Amino acid sequence: MAQSHMREEPVMKKNTRFVGLDVHADTIAVAVAEPSGEVRSLGTIPNRPESVRRLLKRLEPTKQLRVCYEAGPTGYALYWELTGLGVDCTVVAPTLVPVKAGDRVKTDRRDAEKLARSFRSGDLTAVWVPDQAHEALRDLVRAREAAKKDELRAKHRLSKFLLRHARRAPEGTKAWTTGYWKWLSGVRFEHAAQEATLLDYRTEVEHAASRIERLERAIDAAVEQMPPEHREVIEALQCLRGVAKIVATTIVTEVGNFSRFARPKQLMGYGGVVSSENSSGTRTSRGGITKTGNNHLRRVLLEAAWTYQHRPAISHRLTKQHRDQDEKIKEIAWKAQTRLHSRYWRLLSRGKPAAKAITATARELLGFIWAIAVYVEKKQAEHTQQKKAA
Repeated sequence: MAQSHMREEPVMKKNTRFVGLDVHADTIAVAVAEPSGEVRSLGTIPNRPESVRRLLKRLEPTKQLRVCYEAGPTGYALYWELTGLGVDCTVVAPTLVPVKAGDRVKTDRRDAEKLARSFRSGDLTAVWVPDQAHEALRDLVRAREAAKKDELRAKHRLSKFLLRHARRAPEGTKAWTTGYWKWLSGVRFEHAAQEATLLDYRTEVEHAASRIERLERAIDAAVEQMPPEHREVIEALQCLRGVAKIVATTIVTEVGNFSRFARPKQLMGYGGVVSSENSSGTRTSRGGITKTGNNHLRRVLLEAAWTYQHRPAISHRLTKQHRDQDEKIKEIAWKAQTRLHSRYWRLLSRGKPAAKAITATARELLGFIWAIAVYVEKKQAEHTQQKKAA
């Protein structure tokens, strides 16, 4: 959900009405900022399509309405419903809604009024809303991410159970390899209760693995059905070291259109990998990364960044991936390898912890990702214009 500050239009229609919605699973608190300056509550309605339609009829004409609500667990269903009815709707970042320091009273009515008032003054920050097909693929990618977490928990339970009972694999056997599973199949316990426990833990690990395989096949099929502009970006990003198909798909589904970020630093801020700052007067104080924005994007970036601790090289996967790619993309990918590798080891030589060095590497990696994606999107736009001209 990319963030873009909403500035007031140069010429605002005098009869525009700004509507703030405080949306919950079952209810929606409604407030409207009238053209006269008055901000008033319209009460609470059920969070149902028919109730929303009745509200819009009450507020007609809809062409004069600008509606906003905060991004949250209810997703974008309301946004799609309102835009489908011809209403100008904006989803805003909840963490960036202005808050008065001394305000200690929070109710749904007051939240809706605050949204309407802030929306009218242009103090809210919009988030990017994907279309329904894009959201469907993102749901699938996040389901795989959840499955990987479940698999890790299941493996931890099994390994800690074995450790408690002094069951250790032969020396030199790596965990979860073929040799490890062969050893595990021969592990036995004296008590039936422990045998049942072992069987349950093993079954859970195997179930999680099959679940991941099933989801990855579904992701492969879904990527093939994506619009060509997104597929080309996914293919191009795989020219980068550490960015295979799942990582590239995750990045594209979480970011969407890269060209809406004017500079790579804006994308870095969206990923939450820029330094926090608390400065005043002549004092400048910077802390750890902000960790705001999209944590799914940040997770895959940090995973990919670890590959840059190794010397620059073109692996078999990269050789295959580079075959049909533009020379410019391959040039950016190689520059990323050489620069990020030296950056990582330079930070280590200065005494930085490995985790901090990797975070800095991930931040710069996002800049190279932006460069490749924007280059591909620009080429696509030029190709589309040429086709229209022809």
